Amino acid sequence: MIYHKILETTDIRLRALEPEDIDLLYTWENNTDVWIISSTIVPFSRNILHKYIENSHLDIYTVKQLRLMIDCLHTHTTVGAIDLYDFDPHNKRAGVGIYISPEYAHKGYGEKSLKCLLNYCKDVLFLHQVYCEITEINKPSLALFTKVGFKENGTKKEWIQTPDGYIDEYILQYIFEE
Repeated sequence: MIYHKILETTDIRLRALEPEDIDLLYTWENNTDVWIISSTIVPFSRNILHKYIENSHLDIYTVKQLRLMIDCLHTHTTVGAIDLYDFDPHNKRAGVGIYISPEYAHKGYGEKSLKCLLNYCKDVLFLHQVYCEITEINKPSLALFTKVGFKENGTKKEWIQTPDGYIDEYILQYIFEE
């Protein structure tokens, strides 16, 4: 089978959302420490997240986004989530974002998950490219995406307002080889 274990490595598995994920999502989405990175400005209710999970089975071609949970196969723990958003099947591109829970950061889960998702984007969705937008203060994400092969191709100057002033946001792309 050509897609055998395409969403899995020896260490991690990318899987669909489950109702049991609501507590994790509630904690992660309402963590104000990462709101500046995720462009969030209001908290999410359990009701909204419950509806989101209920509709997560809808096809990426319909809703133009996909969230996958990242499970560590060795500990049977959910360590983060990875998203495709702004899916554009006509131009064969999508945005990508990733969140690794702080207690699991810097352990390789982000890199393994991102590589796995890139394989899925190329071999299943047949995308030509994926992109991300990362603030200048998010050094770990800049390092991760660059390490995996994303190339910076633009800067949105003074793009995000913070209590300390405006910060820049970088645009990075990963273009699949033909």
